[in-house]
Formats: sequence, structure tokens, C-alpha cells
Amino acid sequence: MTSSPPALTRIRIGSAPDSWGVWFPDDPQQTPWRRFLDEVADAGYEWIELGPYGYLPTDPARLTEETAARGLRVSAGTVFTGLHHGPAVWEETWEHVSRIAALTQAVGAAHLVVIPSFWRDDKTGKVLEDRTLTAAQWRELASQTERLGREVQDRYGLRIVVHPHADTHIDTPANVARFLDATDPALVSLCLDTGHYAYCGGDSVQALETFAERIGYLHLKQVDPRILADVVAEELPFGPAVGRGVMCEPPSGVPALEPVLAAAQRLGVDLFAIVEQDMYPCPPDRPLPIARRTRAYLRSCGAR
Repeated sequence: MTSSPPALTRIRIGSAPDSWGVWFPDDPQQTPWRRFLDEVADAGYEWIELGPYGYLPTDPARLTEETAARGLRVSAGTVFTGLHHGPAVWEETWEHVSRIAALTQAVGAAHLVVIPSFWRDDKTGKVLEDRTLTAAQWRELASQTERLGREVQDRYGLRIVVHPHADTHIDTPANVARFLDATDPALVSLCLDTGHYAYCGGDSVQALETFAERIGYLHLKQVDPRILADVVAEELPFGPAVGRGVMCEPPSGVPALEPVLAAAQRLGVDLFAIVEQDMYPCPPDRPLPIARRTRAYLRSCGAR
């Protein structure tokens, strides 16, 4: 008889609207928000993210009531930024960020996930800007992200965690390392998404060891390596790649999550590990069975 893995006492498991096929505040193809809350609780999760601002209720009292009624708590909000454009985009960025930060703070969460803007449209593949930043743009990205971290911390008491993401300028291990080298650890932490990091050629266990002091949050996700090979060969944008099923149900893809979680536990800090299986769009009856199986799998890895 095989022994159970040690309990991951520092890891708090959750899920997100993304795992229910939710990418937008309002879309008829998506699971309605009440059904998402019902089903994520039913699947055995206690923590959720806000998802796209406006998908869940934006009134803090109502959102707190709806989540508490289902035994749920919020771990983070999410914002999208194009900070490599420098001070010219600050006002617009802050207007977007401050609304979400205020709600995130009001519902008791402590983290704000920051996703860089896409260099190509995630649906059409239209190239929006050069996929490689200039040295000046890297400097702006670093300085403006530090500014964001400082403002969010000072005004809302939240910690920003920057999320490397496919089809953005913070994607490959080299670009992640360059970004972290250029930013202040006191202001900027990393949200390591295991699926996106694998999608962009990275090893998540290695990242947890190399960037140990910068890891502030985890997204748990796997990619199907066979589909990924086709995506890379065809230079598909992220949206159509998701439509093909490049992000797959664990444990059928890569990276293996048990060693990832074990490496995260070894960091010796409390970390959220939020399941995100990109499935936009998907049939409404598909997410819940997957969520149940994924939660059971994570328990088998020691994530109680």
C-alpha cells in the first residue's frame, strides 16, 4: 500500500471563474455567477478569485453575503496593465486598478494579480505591438510596476503579484528573470502560473527554487504537450489555443503538480494555490465534474 504524501500545511487551495469558462464580465456563453459560486463550493473549494471585474457582484456587502452563504472567501482580485507604455497610461491604469483594489480590500483579500497586456489579440491573433520590448520599455515596465505596487500597498494594503502569461512580454523564463531582476522585492512579487510557465518553456519547480524569495502566489494549471507542440508550430494566439484544449485537466498534462506543490511547501511561507483551467468557451455542464476530480486529485497530492 502506498503512503499518502505529507500534508501541505502552507498551501491554501482555491479555484477561480476561469475554471468555469469565464473570461469576461458579461458573456452569454459563460456560466452565470450564482451557478459558479454554487458549483465551486460544491466541488470542495473554500477560496476563489474575483475573476473579471463585474462578473461577480461589485457591491462588497452583497458579494460578502453571497460568498459567506456558501462557505467561500476571496483570495485575490485581478487587473490587466500595459505599464511598459510608461507614465502616459498611468491615469487610465489607476482608474481600472483602484476600483478592483477597493473591492478586493473590502472583501478581505490581500492580493492583486497583475497580468501584463497582450502583444497580440487573444482572439483574432492580430499583432498589436512588437512582441519584444525595447530597453526603454523594460525600464518603464519595471518602474511603473514598482509604482503600482507601492500605490496599491499604501492605499489598499494589498500585495501585487505579477502573473507571467502567454502572448505578453513577461512570458519565458528569461523574461521573467529579467523582470524580477529589475524590480524591488519589497514592492513586486510573482504569481507563478504553472500552465502559462510551461506553455512558455519554463519549469515550475525550477522557478520555485530560483525565484524562491519572489514567489507570492500560485495558479495551478496544466498544458497538453501534444496540443502545445501544434500551437507553437502554427504560432496560434492564446485564445484559439485554449479553444483547442491546450490547458487540460490534471493530472493528464504538464507540469506534474505534486512536485510543484511540494516545492512550494518547502518555501516555508503561506501561499494560495488557485486552480485555473482555461476553458473559454465551454458547455455549462462541463466545469463541475472537472472541478470535483481536480479537487480530489489535489487532495491526493497532500493539498487538504
